[in-house]
Amino acid sequence: MSNTVAVKVWGEYALFTRPEIKVERLSYKIITPSAARGVLDAILYRPQMYWHVRRITALEPDFPREIPEEARRRPYRTVGVRRNEIQGKLASRTIDGWINSPSTFVPYLVDSAGREGAQGQNRTQRNSLILHHVAYLIEATPLLTQKANRPRVKQPDADEDPGPDTVTKYVEMFERRVKKGQCFHRPYLGCREFACQFAPPHGNERPLSDWNESFGLMLYDLEFHSDGKHRPGFFEAVMTRGVLHCDTDASGPNGEPPVTVLGWENGGRR
Repeated sequence: MSNTVAVKVWGEYALFTRPEIKVERLSYKIITPSAARGVLDAILYRPQMYWHVRRITALEPDFPREIPEEARRRPYRTVGVRRNEIQGKLASRTIDGWINSPSTFVPYLVDSAGREGAQGQNRTQRNSLILHHVAYLIEATPLLTQKANRPRVKQPDADEDPGPDTVTKYVEMFERRVKKGQCFHRPYLGCREFACQFAPPHGNERPLSDWNESFGLMLYDLEFHSDGKHRPGFFEAVMTRGVLHCDTDASGPNGEPPVTVLGWENGGRR
């Protein structure tokens, strides 16, 4: 059995925010490797393994009838929306104070009231340029972590095969969960309100093979460290024949060299 899994994901809206935009949200033109990893983690997550995204293929979505033909021919579609967002966040010490002294609790109200009222003081309106009708084929490999094959703090779930932790074990487990439609939480495309569907690829997907474009630097993922510092990594994202190569260990399907992640000490290779 191959050590690589493949899953098709699609949705009506997606927002993969560019980190250099500070106020208004602007989406990348395609899903980022970190967002793809988030989709995989929603379906199957274990501390004994992590997902290494190999490549992402842009697919032609199943459009509803009202989408005009001109929009269907584009490799991606964008739409602008205005949303109510929370202006700040609660400090942990504030929440601790409410727990210790419930009488001091003050509701954190966020709704469509005016900014001059108490209900609107924590709300701000921001414009977002989001993607409309997207579909992707995500290919990834589960890699074992240092916690693999060590005593478990919790008992394994019923859907996990007994025995040692291996890559094959998690590949089979992931494929079973995808076929059953199982997930730990609903996968989403960038933002939680943009939930997505997922299913095993049936082989009749239509890749956007005419899409060739360089996106420049794109967020690859966050590198988590035991000291609490999380370092973002970026890579030169290039779409070739509808495929975004993001494998740091192997060459791409069109002969691209392994990806180097800028900002990480080892260039993204673990």
